[in-house]
Amino acid sequence: MRDRPGARAPGFRFSTDVLPARERVPMFREVFGRNILGIDVAEPLGDGQFRADVLVKQLPGLNILWANYSPLRGARTRAQLADGNDGLAFQWSASPSSGDHMGRDLELASNDGVLISCSDPGGSAFPSAAPMVSLAFPREALAPLLREGENCAGWPVPAGTPAFALLRHYIHMLRHEDAIATPELQRLAALHVYDLLALAVGATRDAQHMATHRGVGAARLCAIKKEIAENAGRQYSVEAVAARHRLSPRHVQRLFEQDGTSFTEYVREQRLLLAYRMLSSPRFSHLRVSDIALEAGFADLSWFNRQFRRRFGACPNDIH
Repeated sequence: MRDRPGARAPGFRFSTDVLPARERVPMFREVFGRNILGIDVAEPLGDGQFRADVLVKQLPGLNILWANYSPLRGARTRAQLADGNDGLAFQWSASPSSGDHMGRDLELASNDGVLISCSDPGGSAFPSAAPMVSLAFPREALAPLLREGENCAGWPVPAGTPAFALLRHYIHMLRHEDAIATPELQRLAALHVYDLLALAVGATRDAQHMATHRGVGAARLCAIKKEIAENAGRQYSVEAVAARHRLSPRHVQRLFEQDGTSFTEYVREQRLLLAYRMLSSPRFSHLRVSDIALEAGFADLSWFNRQFRRRFGACPNDIH
């Protein structure tokens, strides 16, 4: 089903949960497999009831697919090459998988990735149900950035490759709508993905230099922001965060400055948002405002009150 009107990033969601059991495999094979992915989905592997839940977001020049499938086998056959899709794709799964592409047999460990040429036949088997991610993009968006060009297709990219690990974190962040809230952010996000992909697969010297200053910085900033947002009540110092991410404190500060803010401002904003959520939740109605302020990382109650009024235009007691 398509995203509701007003959703910021175009896309759609497909789930077999709304279908009768007997229609799930035929519908998935015809509507999603052949018409959207351009692959032929064989009979699912195993005896359990088939299930598929897929979310697709469409950025300029980049489609991102997050999926949970029952065990299955799929292939892009020679007959399907007539559809004119000559783009590239890059995919990984949380479970081991196997396949063949460009004349190479593939045995991929958990979260190993592989670049796929859509103008060449090949297939994959996923014997275990697990989350997987697939990126689809025009050939000309990535191939010129690669040392070996399209010859990289069909070679595994180990999960531990540093740029690939950053890419997985970045793609996870892009799943949340506020990360790509405007067309400009969507265009930038697609460029950052190309940068990280090129570094993971094998970038040219020029592409490596550009990606290091663009895509890698964006992905590192996302990882730092995610850590702070998820643990806003902790005590943070730029030195401690930098050490955890193997960066210098100045590098971390520069990442935030390039984003139009500062490390201190971002930490304060996340703490204020945490405090607001707690103050407005019945779950924390038994706590005093001072307790919530402390839980959100504010040791000085009067300073917290001033910052809260400035940010939300109301006193904490008005919300609680």
